[in-house]
Amino acid sequence: MPDDDLPMTVPAPLDVPLPAGWTARVPHLDDVPVLADLAAAERRAATGSGTPDPGAVAGEVAGPRSWTRRQAVAVDPQGTVRGWASVHDRAAGRVVVEVRVDRSGPDPDAVAAGMYAWVDAQGRELAALRGVGAAQLDAGPYADDADQRRWLAASGYEHVRTWLQMRRPVSPAEAEDGAFPPPRAGVTVRRVAAHENGVPVAVDLQTVHQVLEDSFQDHFNSYREGFAEFLQRLREDPGHRWDHWWLAFVDDPQDPQAPPLPAGALVASVTAPESDDPGTYVEYIGVHRRARGRGVAKGLLYAVVADAARRGRSRVSLEVDADSPTGADGLYTSLGWETAYATESWHKDVEVR
Repeated sequence: MPDDDLPMTVPAPLDVPLPAGWTARVPHLDDVPVLADLAAAERRAATGSGTPDPGAVAGEVAGPRSWTRRQAVAVDPQGTVRGWASVHDRAAGRVVVEVRVDRSGPDPDAVAAGMYAWVDAQGRELAALRGVGAAQLDAGPYADDADQRRWLAASGYEHVRTWLQMRRPVSPAEAEDGAFPPPRAGVTVRRVAAHENGVPVAVDLQTVHQVLEDSFQDHFNSYREGFAEFLQRLREDPGHRWDHWWLAFVDDPQDPQAPPLPAGALVASVTAPESDDPGTYVEYIGVHRRARGRGVAKGLLYAVVADAARRGRSRVSLEVDADSPTGADGLYTSLGWETAYATESWHKDVEVR
């Protein structure tokens, strides 16, 4: 039978404890406009701005991002989608969760409670499939979202960390050579190397992953993520670009004749447009402990800002731990970043039954 003649699979209803008359199912592409509006409304309520991004939502509902996520939508008795839950199998024992609910719809508290109960069950199943005894559920609401904070607390989550979402404007003049100081002596910064066909060189990608793993060992809630998972997760992002990855190296002070040591890495992406004005977002910046204090972070940040300016972008954004042990927020502030808003981490541990 040709593929075009194969019957469409209709997913069975999902077992989500919702109010009487409500149903739950897996989302499909027809839901994208409603789900994009849900996400944008949540952002606007917490930050004062936010436009729907149907492309990003479509990628999560029916694109590569959907492959590592379990998702459910809550449908009211009239057939209107009022909620959306996503459970991301991030790594062994680590599950990232999102629940969005239409605050203007009927009984949002009960809908949220049902969606978070479903999330718990999915976290347990994922932990069992991974062969571990428990999973840490990690939710990241906006700090000013009183509804989400109330729903999370009622569902057994605890607030464990606050994150500053920082933004720096970029001027066209910063695209010019000499706009920023060169790296310090003994420090080199370069883009990840690529083959003639544009595919990045494997050893550079592996070096980025290893540097980031080593750099974040002493950071809050650090956990190990395999190279394949790391790579797949970043490639799922619609803003992913290989030419937004950088490496930094330092000379070995113990052996000047030795090859330079990997010292830092930065991975960036393209942000969703705001009024047709995309920006650059720093997904990760890490400096190895052996190279801290040598200007590596500044060299990487200068590189990404200059790159954004050359691409005609107006801003570079990033996230930083409000209680960073390295004082990273102070560095960013000194280089022109300002806090736009804050988000939080709320955690809950669920055990396999």
